Amino acid sequence: MSEAIVAVENLGKRYVIRHEARRPRDYRSLSESLSRGASAVVRRLAPMREVAEAERGSWEEFWALREVAFEVPRGQAVGIVGRNGAGKSTLLKLLSRITEPTTGRIRLRGRVASLLEVGTGFHPELTGRENIFLNGAILGMSRQEIRRNFDGIVAFAEVERFLDTPVKRYSSGMYVRLAFAVAAHLEPEILVVDEVLAVGDLAFQKKCLGKMDEVARQNGRTVLFVSHQMAMVQALCTRAVMLDGGRIVADGPVQEIVAAYQHSLLDNPDASQPREFFSDTHRIGVRDVRTVLLSDADERDTLNISFEMHAEQPWREVHIALEVLTYNGVRVALLPPKMTGFIVEDLAGSVRCRFTCPDIGARLAAGDYTINAALRRPGDELLRIEPLGRFSIPARDLYGLGTDFRQERHGLVPLRFEFHSGEAACAGCSQG
Repeated sequence: MSEAIVAVENLGKRYVIRHEARRPRDYRSLSESLSRGASAVVRRLAPMREVAEAERGSWEEFWALREVAFEVPRGQAVGIVGRNGAGKSTLLKLLSRITEPTTGRIRLRGRVASLLEVGTGFHPELTGRENIFLNGAILGMSRQEIRRNFDGIVAFAEVERFLDTPVKRYSSGMYVRLAFAVAAHLEPEILVVDEVLAVGDLAFQKKCLGKMDEVARQNGRTVLFVSHQMAMVQALCTRAVMLDGGRIVADGPVQEIVAAYQHSLLDNPDASQPREFFSDTHRIGVRDVRTVLLSDADERDTLNISFEMHAEQPWREVHIALEVLTYNGVRVALLPPKMTGFIVEDLAGSVRCRFTCPDIGARLAAGDYTINAALRRPGDELLRIEPLGRFSIPARDLYGLGTDFRQERHGLVPLRFEFHSGEAACAGCSQG
């Protein structure tokens, strides 16, 4: 494409992962200390070649991206889809120049703005007004641009009354609204967006999606958008690129690529098999996943989810959130850490997790569902486990009409209505 505003050629990113055989110093037992001391003596006596080989054995190369190539013309909105660990966020970090590629090159024609982590650069002691100028400058806006957009930023965030209050006193919703408002009023030629539309309440998410749609369609800017919400990808983008294992496996119209991605999730190997997920610094092993739907006498069903996580390096105070989606990526429910109440104080070694959701058969339509998990700290997502597992709700005649209630025909949630005419209730009236 001669008019490409983004051109990626043979792009690769390699990380080096170190494997620690021992636990951190604070948790070392007496026997481990003695063993370590003995090992140190042996290392001093051993030939340097053997020591070097031992050292090399504690490192591993991991290619987050490999041989990635594509072009994006001016004014096109492109969705980047793929499972966790496919390389989506790494690609956006490279495009945003946050990190350097190992191989290949990127050509960008125009100013780039990134919405990767909403709120990065906010100072808790500064007021909302001061943080607008500070964060705008960090994101690349000039003072004139910030002043020109100031009223629009404040109106979008709906924090007029608290504009001169330190943001440390803001609620989490106010904080996120203000942070997104600043980032959304950037005026770049290329906008890179990573999952930021998943924050806030439903009304705010709709507002954010409308703003992103305005940026992409009305202002003619180029947008690269990563999201696990396929409905958002289809609403915002006209084209999608699918990554798997750090490589591009499909590129084309958004509807076709989203369908291919959804089928790839359904065709995945059994989730009970051991799998590994990567953040920039950690590797998490997940195994023995069991998603069991137990039916009782009144067919309301209870969903039991159990799995085991294994971490070679420790994470402290990890909160676990769960997400339930339809097979085509529409979010049915999000259980944040406060709702699940599940906190792993020290994730090192193996941790067994179990969740139970009663009455799920009476709350969802028949069909196939996917469960994702996220490891979080307050204000920070550490790692997504996608998919964690799957389950299916069996078809049933919920209304006694001789018709199975299925999500593809009737929606996601079975509801019961009572009809009234004037003062006389006719919930039990016969239907013609």
